[in-house]
Amino acid sequence: MFDRIRSAALFGIHQATVALGISLFPVAVFARRQLGINVPIGRLVETTGEAYENVEE
Repeated sequence: MFDRIRSAALFGIHQATVALGISLFPVAVFARRQLGINVPIGRLVETTGEAYENVEE
């Protein structure tokens, strides 16, 4: 039962980071072009995706 709750929670967190990454994309492009700063949203999405995939195993 706790595995299902954990899996659902990680899926929700992963989906939230994907939505955050999509919504912050224009900010990330601006920061990279104008300020030379990389925003690590992609790495955050990959990390939560890997965590969700590891729960399923």
